[in-house]
Amino acid sequence: SIRPLLAMERAPLLPLLLLAAVALAAVSGTEVAYNDRALVIDGERRIVISGSIHYPRSTPEMWPDLIRKAKEGGLDAIETYVFWNGHEPRRREYNFEGSYDIVRFFKEIQDAGMYAILRIGPYICGEWNYGGLPAWLREISGMQFRMHNHPFEREMETFTTLIVDKLKEAKMFAGQGGPIILSQIENEYGNIMGKLNNNESASEYIHWCAAMANKQNVGVPWIMCQQDDDVPSNVINTCNGFYCHDWFPKRADIPKIWTENWTGWFKAWDKPDFHRSAEDIAFSVAMFFQKRGSLQNYYMYHGGTNFGRTSGGPYITTSYDYDAPLDEYGNIRQPKYGHLKDLHNVLKSMEKILLHGDYKDTNMSSTNVTMTKYTLDNSSACFISNKFDDKEVNVTLDTGATHVVPAWSVSILPDCKTVAYNSAKIKTQTSVMVKRPEVETVRESLAWSWMPVNLQPFMTDEKGNFRKNELLEQIATSGDQSDYLWYRTSFEHKEEATYKLHVNTTGHELYAFVNGKLVGKQHSPNGGFVFQMETPVKLHSGKNYISLLSATIGLKNYGALFEMMPAGIVGGPVKLVDTVTNTTAYDLSNSSWSYKAGLAGEYRETHLDKADDRSQWSGGLNGTIPVHRPFTWYKATFEAPAGEEPVVADLLGLGKGVVWVNGNNLGRYWPSYVAADMGGCKQCDYRGTFKAEGDGLKCLTGCNEPSQRFYHVPRSFLKAGEPNTMVLFEEAGGDPTRVNLHTVAVGAACAEAAEVGDQVALACSHGRTISSVDVASLGVARGKCGAYEGGCESKAALAAFTAACVGKESCTVRHTEDFRAGSGCDSGVLTVQATC
Repeated sequence: SIRPLLAMERAPLLPLLLLAAVALAAVSGTEVAYNDRALVIDGERRIVISGSIHYPRSTPEMWPDLIRKAKEGGLDAIETYVFWNGHEPRRREYNFEGSYDIVRFFKEIQDAGMYAILRIGPYICGEWNYGGLPAWLREISGMQFRMHNHPFEREMETFTTLIVDKLKEAKMFAGQGGPIILSQIENEYGNIMGKLNNNESASEYIHWCAAMANKQNVGVPWIMCQQDDDVPSNVINTCNGFYCHDWFPKRADIPKIWTENWTGWFKAWDKPDFHRSAEDIAFSVAMFFQKRGSLQNYYMYHGGTNFGRTSGGPYITTSYDYDAPLDEYGNIRQPKYGHLKDLHNVLKSMEKILLHGDYKDTNMSSTNVTMTKYTLDNSSACFISNKFDDKEVNVTLDTGATHVVPAWSVSILPDCKTVAYNSAKIKTQTSVMVKRPEVETVRESLAWSWMPVNLQPFMTDEKGNFRKNELLEQIATSGDQSDYLWYRTSFEHKEEATYKLHVNTTGHELYAFVNGKLVGKQHSPNGGFVFQMETPVKLHSGKNYISLLSATIGLKNYGALFEMMPAGIVGGPVKLVDTVTNTTAYDLSNSSWSYKAGLAGEYRETHLDKADDRSQWSGGLNGTIPVHRPFTWYKATFEAPAGEEPVVADLLGLGKGVVWVNGNNLGRYWPSYVAADMGGCKQCDYRGTFKAEGDGLKCLTGCNEPSQRFYHVPRSFLKAGEPNTMVLFEEAGGDPTRVNLHTVAVGAACAEAAEVGDQVALACSHGRTISSVDVASLGVARGKCGAYEGGCESKAALAAFTAACVGKESCTVRHTEDFRAGSGCDSGVLTVQATC
């Protein structure tokens, strides 16, 4: 037994030396530097295409698939914020479990062979509750948010150091062999600096941020986005917006970086859905790299879900889909995903010449038409951009070749001869996602039971947390531990009488009870959160009780001094008005008010369906339940839909409340809130500047429809082969018997081929196969994918696609002259539609 060991000891040393070299490289990690043209990674200038995926807006089980799809879409890096109030919900009490396991998230990125961009903030905006800042900061004496003061800077540095140390310990920074190549401190501070009424303090604060960050010694550059003025010398300032091609950094020695290219827009409860076209995003990215861009990040690449109480606003929906290349549930959104992937491939093929070559911009007959030529050694590459939104242009290059550039598009010619990509010409498939109900058996099997919310303890002013002879601000009083805060008082009245109860509140929602009866409810319009409730009330002789329940619907997350925006019935007044004279009979604003945050069911954790509480439920399989009853708990069990397709709960018919599945909080629901009818719902043209506010909105959907009807139920929340429990807290009153479950997948797949020889690829998702080819037309007259009408049908094309595609998950067919022969069609543009 000794001989083999001796033989092994005498074996050649070369393999062992190679292994040692590999191990040393892993330990020594990656060097990240920069110059005026690009990030320099291990000595090489690199184009970096990145996308934002926020770890708490999905689940750990979703992360590998989301990251894999991002990499397959041509991304090099994943960018994420760090969510302070998620990680430190109470001071010095930390949460790094489940969806907040930030180390696990970065390890998934590392395992996929991708880079990462860490945006600590720790103020993040992000349409996240309170911009990511913990509400408990308000409890600290002398605290001023995001200004030069010791209390805030102490807490900010403590949290920043905690995150950095945790990631250092896991060796997540590039110099340690990890994926993180950039870190960000603060967020969009330049947008508000001039509005804080203290320029000196703001300047001292932002320079303190940079110094504190660099003191962390993370070994990678620090960035600050939207910091165009008063830029600290030891950070890279970057751009956010729909377009950043005309933006350049303040210093000549730093690269041009775009930290947020908004792929769509967030959704509010009163708004329809915003859609930014694939053509317009591609146009913006191509122009950015035409104008010396080096790193570009899509915000968002996957938007995800605002689970629990994490949505900001106020009035941001639970869905944070953002019209991103990966939809809320993780499905590939086509054609956006594929069209951008094609662009990434072309840009990567030009990496060396774009980052090392000389360049020249030439206006071609107009400032709206620009040709940029890069040259390196004996090679050249060209971009031609046409910013006219109403006409195509013909551009003749010095080679003598003339190229037609469609309106609002960029043509890329890697050799300055042949167009390899045009941002307006989509060659990838369009997918129409459908939500398939789990047939009526699921709805019928949802045997609902119910339980009234126990409001009785709150109908008097006894047993509160404390009393005060004034009306207090809700966020500071409750610590934002609940959406709800009770304001309760009592007073003696000599006889029966009728008054008008007047309550002035800063929102967002208010329920009024007098002597145990609900007498009024009201919510504010989005944007103007101060409102007045006036409702008739009857008093009896003796002691009368007034209980006011104030509710928030996401806290403000953006703007100068956003944290000072009040919530609740702060200051009032609360008064009883004489119905005859319309004068104040009793001003109760300075009465003795009793305060208590939350509802009884929150304290009892009714959503967990504990065994001790099950006797409290009524109804069930053979029972009946009340509907349209406010302040009611509902519960039902169901079987998880088969397969791997994403699952959503259809909550149409409910009012407003919160939904849990197996104890997991899916978020607030409010399907009774109907989206406004806005002009942008009536038109959609990719040409022209995309906006999310003001005049000129376009490409909106969902006007006059429920703002959000479907709510994501991640597969990891479900149990296969055993009952799953759905619990609803119905605040406003609704009908749970209409609730159903759906799965989400590609329903129709469509693609076009403009020229003979082009390949036409079609694909379904989640293992589904193409069941039929419905359209194979040379020139479609009208309609859109999933509902094409008219056109000149090609029997040859239909037969070819049917033979190649039906019964398969995906297929590719080449457009040939045979499809046109004998068809009598003039157009050569082939359009194909298939059903999955």
